[in-house]
Amino acid sequence: MKQVADIETSEILKIARDALGVPGDFVELGCYEGDTSLLLAEVLKGTDKKLWLYDSFEGLPAKTSEDESVAGENFQEGVLAVTKREVKLRFLRANLPVPIIKKAWFSDLTADDLPEKIAFAFLDGDLYQSIKESLALVWDKMADGGVIIVHDYDNPELPGVTKAVDEWLSARKDIKTTKKQTLLIINL
Repeated sequence: MKQVADIETSEILKIARDALGVPGDFVELGCYEGDTSLLLAEVLKGTDKKLWLYDSFEGLPAKTSEDESVAGENFQEGVLAVTKREVKLRFLRANLPVPIIKKAWFSDLTADDLPEKIAFAFLDGDLYQSIKESLALVWDKMADGGVIIVHDYDNPELPGVTKAVDEWLSARKDIKTTKKQTLLIINL
């Protein structure tokens, strides 16, 4: 499992570095403890781009029927909860600029809660509705040449992610995607 995580981390960092040349900021929907957020902040260090983080900080929402999986029994409502303060402290301890952090369920966010333009979006909502809402939120804000990475695509523990992405992509036949481990990379 560590090898998969290392490959995914390397891929995220490579894509994030490539996105530095695209107009817009970086966003992460579903930051949990901020592991990926810290990596993105390192990439952005010394640039004028901002990092925006979104999370309920209350753990996972309730599953829908699209999320049901015997393999994913551990992913229950309320798990993966962490406080906004804990995430902020991780940035301070790492001597990295504290990003813009918005505490909200994705369903409560509007376009006004996001930056004007997005160069890089990392979506890690774990469940069908969260990914569906994340894609809808970032889509109209994505810059030409930007990239969306969806985490947990084709993960048997979280089948709702794949279902939400596949439904979204079915209406956008001309979009190029690449799969690396459980990352689905959507290039614009």
